[in-house]
Amino acid sequence: MQIVEENLRDNEGEVKLIPETLDDLWHLRFIIEKGDVVFATTKRASQSSDKLRSDKEMVTVRLGIEVEKVEFHRFANRLRVSGKIVAGIEESGYHTLNITVGKELSIIKKWKPEQLERLRRAVEDSNRPEIVMLTIEEGYAVAGVLRQWGVEEIFEERMGYGKGMGDSRREFFGEVAAKLESFDFKYLIVAGPGFAKNDFLDFLKERYPEMAKNAVVVDVSSVGSRGFIEILKRRVVDKIVGEVRLAEEAEYIDKLLEGIAKGERVAYGLDEVREAHNYRAIEVLLVADEFLLEEREKWDVDGLLREVEESGGKVVIMSTEFEPGKRLMSLGGIAALLRFNVKVK
Repeated sequence: MQIVEENLRDNEGEVKLIPETLDDLWHLRFIIEKGDVVFATTKRASQSSDKLRSDKEMVTVRLGIEVEKVEFHRFANRLRVSGKIVAGIEESGYHTLNITVGKELSIIKKWKPEQLERLRRAVEDSNRPEIVMLTIEEGYAVAGVLRQWGVEEIFEERMGYGKGMGDSRREFFGEVAAKLESFDFKYLIVAGPGFAKNDFLDFLKERYPEMAKNAVVVDVSSVGSRGFIEILKRRVVDKIVGEVRLAEEAEYIDKLLEGIAKGERVAYGLDEVREAHNYRAIEVLLVADEFLLEEREKWDVDGLLREVEESGGKVVIMSTEFEPGKRLMSLGGIAALLRFNVKVK
C-alpha cells in the first residue's frame, strides 16, 4: 500500500492512497465502511450522449460517493464500492467504483485506531518478501503463496510412478521446479510427510541452486491446505521473516479450542465475552473481521475493544479468509483467552 497524502485531525479527514497488491484491496475491504466518502476515477456515460442509443460515449470522471456497500472480489482482482454520488460532474444518483491494483483513491472518514493500524501494517507489509510454501510427497505437490489474508493455492502437480522409477521421479521434480520458477518470490518452504521433500531440495540444489539458497525443509503430516496450516503452526515462517500474524492466529485458535474442550479459562460468543470483560478477565480478545463489520452496524463494538485494551488485554483481529478466522466465526465471531476462570450466568 502506498499512502500518497494524509490530512487528518484528531483521526478525522482524508487519506489518499494507492493499493499495490491484491492484499491491499483486501485490507481496504475492512477499512472502508458505510457512511464514508470515497473519491476515485470511473467511467460514466457522457451527459451529451443520446440516452436512447446503446453505444453511449463513456468518459473518465472523478466521482465522490457516500458508501453504502463494499464487496471484495478476490478472483476478479477488484474492490467494488457502491453508494450515492455526492461530488463530481453530477451530484445525484448512485454509482459503483471499481477499485483495482494501482488505482488511486481517497477515503474521507472518522478513522478508528484499528483502521489506521491496519493501514500502517499494509504499508509495512508491502515491502515484506513473498513466501511460497510447497507441500510435496511422492507424485503429488501443492504450492501456495503466503498472503496477508491467508495462503492462496497457486498450483497442483500430479504424476504417477512406482518405486524405483528414478527418471519419472526426477521428471516430476522437474515439473514442480519449473512451475515454481515462473513465480517471483524470495523464500521457499518445502514441506511434506516423507522423504520426497528432502530429495526435492537436493534436486533444487543441483538444478536450481539460486532457488535452493533460500529454501528450508520442514516435516508436516499432510499435503495441501492442511499442510499449509501445519507450516504456520510450526512457526517456520517466523524463522524466515520474523513475526507473522497468521502463525499467531493459528496458535490462539488452538489454545481456544483446547480451553473449550477442558472448560477452562476461555469464553466464546458475545454474551460470554461480555461477562468475562465485566470481571476484567480477558487476556487476549479474538475478533473475526466479518463479525466486526456486522456488529458495527448494531452497537459500539469498538468501545468494547478499547475497554479490553485499557484493562490490559490484547485484541487480535482475525481474517475470515483464513482457517483460524473461519473457525472463530463458527464460534460466534468473538472469543477470549482468560486470565482466570469466570462463571457465566
